[in-house]
Amino acid sequence: MDSLLLIRYGEIALKGKNRPFFERKLLQNIRTALKGLEPFKLDFRRGRYYVRIARENLHAAQKRLCCIFGIVSISTVFEADLDLEDISRKSLELIKQHCRPGMSFKVETKRPNKRFPYTSPQINTEVGAFIMQSGLDLSVDVHKPELLLTIEVRDEGAYIYTSRLRGPGGLPVGVSGRGLLLLSGGIDSPVAGWMALKRGIELEAIHFHSPPFTGEAALNKVVDLCQLLAEYGGRVRLHLVHFTDIQKEIRLRSPEEMAITIMRRYMMKIAERTAHRMKARVLYTGESLGQVSSQTLDNIAVIDNAVSLPVLRPLIGLDKDEITAIARKINSYDISTRPHEDCCTLFVPQHPSTRPSLERVQAAEEKLGEKELIEAALEKIEARVIYPAYFAALTNRNRESPF
Repeated sequence: MDSLLLIRYGEIALKGKNRPFFERKLLQNIRTALKGLEPFKLDFRRGRYYVRIARENLHAAQKRLCCIFGIVSISTVFEADLDLEDISRKSLELIKQHCRPGMSFKVETKRPNKRFPYTSPQINTEVGAFIMQSGLDLSVDVHKPELLLTIEVRDEGAYIYTSRLRGPGGLPVGVSGRGLLLLSGGIDSPVAGWMALKRGIELEAIHFHSPPFTGEAALNKVVDLCQLLAEYGGRVRLHLVHFTDIQKEIRLRSPEEMAITIMRRYMMKIAERTAHRMKARVLYTGESLGQVSSQTLDNIAVIDNAVSLPVLRPLIGLDKDEITAIARKINSYDISTRPHEDCCTLFVPQHPSTRPSLERVQAAEEKLGEKELIEAALEKIEARVIYPAYFAALTNRNRESPF
């Protein structure tokens, strides 16, 4: 027997004449997320999406849909004809599945179909009375009910439900263009990536690793973070940059206090070149103002001077506790805190500069053979397409997949 899911969006409703574009993109993203759960039927009618799916696939569908940006809530619904008696019978059938003796309930009706001959208060009264006359041990509480029975009377029929699953909200991934995330193995950058996805960015990631100083376990951590982000974004293309030679040169031939700033500038330059190749319009980082020495205003200004693309920092005004709370919410925290260091933490000087001079940094870079180092790094970039875990299991196309 099939189940029916009713899916609601929020911010999309404010998009005016562009609203159909956002609605179509969300429809496409929902269909992609449900791959492997066939057969299912996906419809869109008057601001609502409906998914009819086999009951044995209901839980998997709910779990996937709760990660789709643009969706604000999901309900499993009973359908009823546009007939008050049928609505009452289906309401009683549903409430029997969720009530317990002595429970209080309330009926709440939404009636966008104004041609239906009963008003919302009339429906509430009639359905509530029908349930009370059924012999169930229930009471009515219109202020703080233990069970809320909601009825939506729409043009094509009535939909009845008792609960909502929260979606992440935001905009459908893909409506805002493409961005490239500088992804480390830490707590901050995956959260920044998640926040970019929430604003409709189609996300790709670039990671700088330094073998043999960083090992396979550190790289696997980054791949797992991409796989988690792919649950929200559909897939993430990961660009892997071999950064060892550049870091060695910086450490040997640059003033120690400027090493982190110069390293970050090189990362930005390589990321920008990669972004141009993939037609990304913006770079994303997980930096928070003042969190570490390379994240002072002076350092940020010097680092951004290295590129012409906009650099967005969604976490710039958050403290570590706030960032950690989001990481726990999206389930990236446990992955990020695995004990494997990334290349940024291996070469931190004892006394890094917090107020570097752009002129001194550029003079130090001139001694490094910048063009040759960057070109060599770009030639060695590896790319992998990372899919969500559920999709990877179906297609066998995850970590081994080249771009």
